[in-house]
Amino acid sequence: MNAGLRVKNLQMHFGGIVVADNINLSLEPGDRKALIGPNGAGKTTFANLLTGNLTPTGGSISLDGMDIKRMKESKRVRAGVAKTFQITTLFRHMSVRENIRLPILERMGRGMRMFKRADSYPDVEEEIEQMLSQFNLQSLADVEVHELAYGQQRLVEMALTMALKPRILILDEPSAGVAASDAHIITDAIENLPDDLSVLIIEHDMKLVFKVASRIIVLVNGAILCEGTPGEISKNQQVRDLYLGARHDG
Repeated sequence: MNAGLRVKNLQMHFGGIVVADNINLSLEPGDRKALIGPNGAGKTTFANLLTGNLTPTGGSISLDGMDIKRMKESKRVRAGVAKTFQITTLFRHMSVRENIRLPILERMGRGMRMFKRADSYPDVEEEIEQMLSQFNLQSLADVEVHELAYGQQRLVEMALTMALKPRILILDEPSAGVAASDAHIITDAIENLPDDLSVLIIEHDMKLVFKVASRIIVLVNGAILCEGTPGEISKNQQVRDLYLGARHDG
C-alpha cells in the first residue's frame, strides 16, 4: 500500500555541508512517531523538507504514492501535510474563535468574499465549535489570544492546524515555552487527535515523547541513527550516550 507519507534516501546539501543524509522514513495513517536528536542534528531542516519550505537535493518524498518533492508549501497543505511551529504564529489581537475561523474559511475557499460577514456561515461556525470542544477551548473562545497563557496559545495553534484537515501533522516542539505545570494539556491534546491522523512530533521533552509516541526516530548529524519503540530507544546505549544521557539511567 502507498497510503501515507514516504521518504526515501532524502538528501539536503548546503554547499559542502550535509544536513540531511539519505533519510528513510514512513508515516502511515494512525502513526505516532517522534523525531529526536541533539541540537544541530537537522530535525527542523528535515521538517522543512517535508513541508516544502526547502527543496531536497536528492531522494524522494511521496504522499499516497504521489511525488511531492517539488510541490510548493501551499499545495502540500492542501494535499494534507501541515505543520505547527516552535513559536506560536497567531493573530494576537483576535479572539480564539476568530483565529480558528480563518483557516476554515481559507480551506473552504471563502476567505476572500468581500460582501459577506465571516461569521455568517453556519457550517463554518459549527466546525469552529467542534474545534473548540476538541481542544477544550470553549471557555476561551472569545478571549483575545494575547491574554492566554502560552500553553493555551499552543493549543490554539494546534486547533488552527487541525482546521486545515491534514492527514499528516508535523508538530514542531509543541511543548516549547510551555510551563512544566501546563505540559499535560499539550500531551492530552496530542493523545486526543484523530486515530487515523499520521503524526510526527519533533520534540526535546523526553517525558512527552515517551508518553505519546509509539515509535521514536533518532537523528544525529542529519542521518537516522536508529528507530524503535520507546522501550527499545531507552535501552539503546548509543542513544543514551549521545542524547538521553543520565536522565534515563536505570
